[in-house]
Amino acid sequence: MAFKSKIKWVALFVLVLSFASLLRHLSIAKYSTVDLVQYSALTAFHNDFDTLSGRQSIPNKKLWEPVKPLQSLQPYANPRSNYPVPNEQSNGFIYAKIFGGFSKIRSTICDLVTISRLLNATLVIPDIQESTRSKGISHRFKSFTYLYDEEQFIASLKNDVIIVKSLPDNLKAARKRNEYPSFRPKNSASPKFYIKEVLPKLKKAKVIGLVIADGGCLQSILPPGMAELQRLRCRVAFHALQFRPEIQILGHRMVERLRAWGQPFLAFHPGLLRETLAYHGCAELFQDVHTELIQYRRAQMIKRGIVHEELSIDSHLRRENGSCPLMPEEVGILLRAMGYPPKTIVYLAGSETFGGQRVLVPLRAMFPNLVDRTSLCSNKELLDILGPETPLPLNPFQPPPAKSEAQLKEEWKKAGPRPRPLPPPPGRPIYQHEKEGWYGWITETATEPDLSAVDLRMQAHRLIWDALDYIVSVEADTFFPGFSNDGSGWPDFSSLVMGHRLYETASSRTYRPDRKVVAELFNMTRGNVYHPKHNWTLSVQEHLKKSLGEEGLIRQSLLSKPGVFISHPLPECSCRISSAEVPVHVKGNDGRSVHGGEEECPKWMQHGQEVPLESAGEEDKVEDNELSEYGSTLVEQPESIDSDRTNTSLVFDQDDEMDPND
Repeated sequence: MAFKSKIKWVALFVLVLSFASLLRHLSIAKYSTVDLVQYSALTAFHNDFDTLSGRQSIPNKKLWEPVKPLQSLQPYANPRSNYPVPNEQSNGFIYAKIFGGFSKIRSTICDLVTISRLLNATLVIPDIQESTRSKGISHRFKSFTYLYDEEQFIASLKNDVIIVKSLPDNLKAARKRNEYPSFRPKNSASPKFYIKEVLPKLKKAKVIGLVIADGGCLQSILPPGMAELQRLRCRVAFHALQFRPEIQILGHRMVERLRAWGQPFLAFHPGLLRETLAYHGCAELFQDVHTELIQYRRAQMIKRGIVHEELSIDSHLRRENGSCPLMPEEVGILLRAMGYPPKTIVYLAGSETFGGQRVLVPLRAMFPNLVDRTSLCSNKELLDILGPETPLPLNPFQPPPAKSEAQLKEEWKKAGPRPRPLPPPPGRPIYQHEKEGWYGWITETATEPDLSAVDLRMQAHRLIWDALDYIVSVEADTFFPGFSNDGSGWPDFSSLVMGHRLYETASSRTYRPDRKVVAELFNMTRGNVYHPKHNWTLSVQEHLKKSLGEEGLIRQSLLSKPGVFISHPLPECSCRISSAEVPVHVKGNDGRSVHGGEEECPKWMQHGQEVPLESAGEEDKVEDNELSEYGSTLVEQPESIDSDRTNTSLVFDQDDEMDPND
């Protein structure tokens, strides 16, 4: 009895002690949560660097160095031959409506300017439907100006094409009555089509309209005699098309905040878009509702004649032939195999990542310092860049009206002869959280509803988010695409970024992986990807290193350039320093130059002088990004951001082991 009594007293003492400890922790959490979280994060960050004495060299410094064989390439989009200014007596006006997202808009504008030069026409600032269709966006912007600097665009191209903001007043009424001929050109339309079909009607009517939805309206590869038109495309894409000042300021501020940590950073664009996944049949790479959404969109594409294949295909076979994007988890494994440590800063680009945060969990586990625009900008900064907008209803989802008792009785009477079988059990109710989001319709109906006001507003916002990500991706020390060169003929974000980086600084580290080769590598070690054999790691490193240099450029030229010229503007828009070693001139089966063949740079470029573009305004100064030492002692935090955003602290005390359970 005495023994049992002692056990009771001990148990009671432990219970009281546990209760007291719980009360203590609850009081701390109630009064000190914010201070403790901020203090612990910043303290861990500072303590990590306090252990470093003096300035240390960058670990794996070669991962950030420029690609030496490409350092002789310089941007040079100036006209090379006799290039007259546009004739004031043009053949007429061209106005256009552009459908599609950020990439399609940027590529299409380059084609429109080129066509206007080809036809000696005056270009009216095109209408960007993605912003025009959104009701209630800021009144300060009108279509084109929602994304780009209109005045800069007109001034930069004054020696190439005459551009006006709108049609003359005496022609506007006829346009509203649809009296002018209009065309819906494909992105593969040839110069011959415009000269023989469009030009006669332009001269006769003095105004024509173009409706463009394919991400372009002129074939990418032009005859050798039209090299000046290709250089005009470069002047439009890389000089004239500047984002409006508010976007540029915030974009460069984001780059400054990334560099303020004193380390180089890598930009990664997953390329996981619903349309792309549906086009290539990659539905089985996802689960649950996402597979249904992809298949629904693929069925729509088949119905419209965009896709000429079966609805259900083997997504894993598509992945093995390189048609599907690399998943973020696979990209993380490749980067770790290359030697990038967990503390590497990775910027996640892209306004949309199909699959949401779930597909990013493995990548975030491998690289805790995964950041995006919401990590670098405050809510106020992101709202200010959108301008004042008309408020929209917060909850557009309305439940179906409840049936009255009389209706229920009437349905029961019409249910059929008695005796009736037992009615099926009631369906599970659809909860509100399942209806929220752009995919909520799939829980209630088999037909995707028309875009709501909220959907249209979000599409317009994505243009701004993509513009910010574009600035950061072009300026990044290293860029890794999750999906590019998809073969659809549509421009994609990664290809445009890769083309811009190739033009401005060809030697910047831009990976161009062959997804088919990568799929074969993963198939070799699918059961042990987090602890692969040394030979597998060497194979990955060999492939990715080759993709940085001439081998990657040749493949890019063969796959990407035929779809979108500005994704690979070589050799037309570059020159090579004469003192450098001249590479072997490689030509394709069609006789065009695939690699090499660049002209020698003029003397003023070889002596480091800077001359403004003759026909594209002042050329942006190309600065060499000097890499700060990776792992150097922290001196100060990046500039403070508004208090409505939690301060971003990089995680430097992570285990180097590549374990998905970390």
